[in-house]
Amino acid sequence: MRDIMDQASRKQRIHDLDVTVWVGKNGLDPVVGELETQLDEAEFVKAKFLRAARGGSTTEDLAAELAERAGADLVRTRGHTAVFER
Repeated sequence: MRDIMDQASRKQRIHDLDVTVWVGKNGLDPVVGELETQLDEAEFVKAKFLRAARGGSTTEDLAAELAERAGADLVRTRGHTAVFER
C-alpha cells in the first residue's frame, strides 16, 4: 500500500513541475550544462522541446540523447515535454 502511495506522490510531484529548461533551435548543446546544474538542485527537472529543436527528430529521441549527455535518467516524455532525474 505504501508503494502505491509513494508512486502516486511521485506522479503528482512530476505533474506539478514547471518547465525550467527549453530546448530550441540551437539544439541540445546549450542546455546540457543547464540540465546538469538544475538536477544538482532538484529531484526532477522538466524540459520542453520546441518545434525548432525537433526538426525531423521525435521528442523521445531528443530527450533520450539529452539524458545521456547530462548523465541523467529520463523519467518520462509526454507530448513535447520530458522529465529527468538523477
